[in-house]
Amino acid sequence: QVKLVESGGASVQTGGSLTLSCVVSGDHYDMFSLAWFRQRPSKGREGVAHIDADGTTSYADSVQGRFTISRDGHKVTAYLQMSNLTSDDTAVYSCAAERWWLLRGQGRELADSSYSYWGQGTQVTVSS
Repeated sequence: QVKLVESGGASVQTGGSLTLSCVVSGDHYDMFSLAWFRQRPSKGREGVAHIDADGTTSYADSVQGRFTISRDGHKVTAYLQMSNLTSDDTAVYSCAAERWWLLRGQGRELADSSYSYWGQGTQVTVSS
């Protein structure tokens, strides 16, 4: 049973920074591609960042240059560093995992239908 647990959500001011964490357990960590998604109020779920098992990353245009995804093999944790936050970044952020060989080369790294395993989400609220 693969389990993902996010943490780090908080209320921050516009222009601030925040780092989210996602601990992966239940299977070999290096088998997984990992991604962060968000669901903003009254909007569908949006993929924001992905990191492959080999460290390759990709980002949604809306966060490119402001968000950085990384992974720490020793701690079996994925991170999402967010900076220059705006009210449009207010959302529930969830991490997701899928075995890397099912994703690589498909061009669907930021599609939620590509992932089998999900965390429960953590709330990020950005206000002025």
